[in-house]
Amino acid sequence: MSSTAPTADQVTRADRLSATETTEVLALARAAGDSDGADPLDEHVLLRLRDADAPAVHLTARAPDGTLTGYAHLDTTDVATGTGVELAVHPGYRRRGTGRALARGVLAAATGPLRAWAHGDHPSAAALAVDLGFTRARVLWQLRRPLTTPVDPPRLPDGVALRAFRPGQDDAAWLAVNARAFADHPEQGRWTEADLRARLAEPWFDAAGFLLAVDTTGRLLGFHWTKVHERPGSARTGEVYVVGVDPAAHGGGLGRALTSAGLAYLRDRRGLDRVMLYVDESNTAAVALYERLGFARWAAHVNYHLG
Repeated sequence: MSSTAPTADQVTRADRLSATETTEVLALARAAGDSDGADPLDEHVLLRLRDADAPAVHLTARAPDGTLTGYAHLDTTDVATGTGVELAVHPGYRRRGTGRALARGVLAAATGPLRAWAHGDHPSAAALAVDLGFTRARVLWQLRRPLTTPVDPPRLPDGVALRAFRPGQDDAAWLAVNARAFADHPEQGRWTEADLRARLAEPWFDAAGFLLAVDTTGRLLGFHWTKVHERPGSARTGEVYVVGVDPAAHGGGLGRALTSAGLAYLRDRRGLDRVMLYVDESNTAAVALYERLGFARWAAHVNYHLG
């Protein structure tokens, strides 16, 4: 008896996807996420996929019958830090060279350094990265905790109050504090007005869950932006989306109070029983704070560099 090796998938490059192709990519990403327990494309890429005018390079792999089997997204908008790469292969079409074919396409299409995320730290992604000469440069932890256990009551500093974010009124003040709070962060600190508006327009946005800490003059000192993930067939999960404190307000326990306030909101107002967040492994102070608040490590996301 003889066996036939699977036919290599055809990889095609495009600077723009049609609406049908975008739908196919999103379906492939959902299938890969359901199989691996970690979504292969991050929020930034998903937002760009839904924006037909967002500049990007798209690589698609298809089986001989036209089925989409793999996808790679190249973000070429930041020449200073290099090309950002995210790649996914459909779980039903793995172990046939699709990931490697897409990776070769990435190397051919990119200019300058490459930064590639492996969401979930999948062993096959790690093996491919090593084979292609990438180095493990950064680890982002996903931490989780139940909301069925006690949440510390928020203890705000004297003269500080919480209120909800007001779209269109608080945008500029929030962007300024966000930039100062995350001045050394490779992504968060560079948010623009367009980045903010794109997220304010998302179906999940909830102004009441975007908590601002202000002083008696109304000056913004810090914030906790919460998010709720709702996916058919999966339990609703809250997220500590972003917590930031103006450096001028450090040292008074505001970060911990904001975190606790957001957890209470997700539990009491949104009726959730679990919450997650993302934090850089290198940010040991933040990791320690979240562990003291009952969070534990759930998954790792690894950023690989080349060049």
